[in-house]
Amino acid sequence: MSPSHLAIEVTGLQKRFGRSIALAGLNLQVEKGTVAGFLGPNGSGKSTTIRILLGLLRSDGGTARLLGGDPWQDAVELHRRIAYVPSDVSLWPNLTGGQAIDILSKLRGGVDRAKRDGLLERFELDPSKKARSYSKGNRQKVALVAGLASNAELLILDEPTSGLDPLMEQVFTECIREVRAQGRSVLLSSHIFAEVEKLCDTVTIIREGRTVEAGRLDELLHLHRTVVSVVLDRDASVLAAVPGVNDLVTDGAKATFTVGEAELGAVLAALSTYTPRTLVSSPPSLEDLFLRHYGGTGSADGQAPSNGKHSSTGSGRGKGTTAEETAGAR
Repeated sequence: MSPSHLAIEVTGLQKRFGRSIALAGLNLQVEKGTVAGFLGPNGSGKSTTIRILLGLLRSDGGTARLLGGDPWQDAVELHRRIAYVPSDVSLWPNLTGGQAIDILSKLRGGVDRAKRDGLLERFELDPSKKARSYSKGNRQKVALVAGLASNAELLILDEPTSGLDPLMEQVFTECIREVRAQGRSVLLSSHIFAEVEKLCDTVTIIREGRTVEAGRLDELLHLHRTVVSVVLDRDASVLAAVPGVNDLVTDGAKATFTVGEAELGAVLAALSTYTPRTLVSSPPSLEDLFLRHYGGTGSADGQAPSNGKHSSTGSGRGKGTTAEETAGAR
């Protein structure tokens, strides 16, 4: 396996299921030591991509490299170096949570008991209970503890906080920041925009099996316009003549418009001459970026998700990959 600054490198990835095209030339890169967001609604191809990266599916075209290796040809070696957390965790019902964690951890060569016990305490998980008694959130904690307790070079997380309460989400956020500080890499598939904005260095947005936006999150947001809502002392239609004002919508003295970062200062100076009574400025967000590609469409992918949590199967072809599926892969 050749060294590279990329933990994941996917180029022109293709996958077809019969007549249905799941991936149509998808591109994805994750730099080592970074957290990369992977966004798209159900049916966009996220889970199909993840299954190819895990060596559970073989692509029909393009290339995929994982830690310098081929996820299909080098699956056994690569699985010792990666950790995976699915969105819908299924466990062996007659084993305790602790036993399940130990089995999953041993697949990567062993268990760091001090690290494991610390994570059990942080996630408030009782490892002595049988898995069949666990709630969805506790099953999710089992997979998270197993993944985070490892020394895996790459973590692949598919809706990892599904079923967790806000306190446990905060614990998860702290853990991922620690993972990044250790120089490890993370691919995070999530529908929670706030989670991605807090954690991710880069983001890739996909639609219908293709990459539609990719890059560093701060740079992508920098390219998009600020939304301004204002109430003037006169008819707001006068703003139509102000250079830099875009997408203007007026209702008497009220107006909403967008403005680029370069023009923001000049536009605010022009507004001051109209004695604004109220002014609210909303900087571009990841949700705005996402809705640019999905808002108001009724494609086969489904409607764009809200800020709330959603459990995603990605390809829309059945349940998400389970812990056992990964444990027994190839």
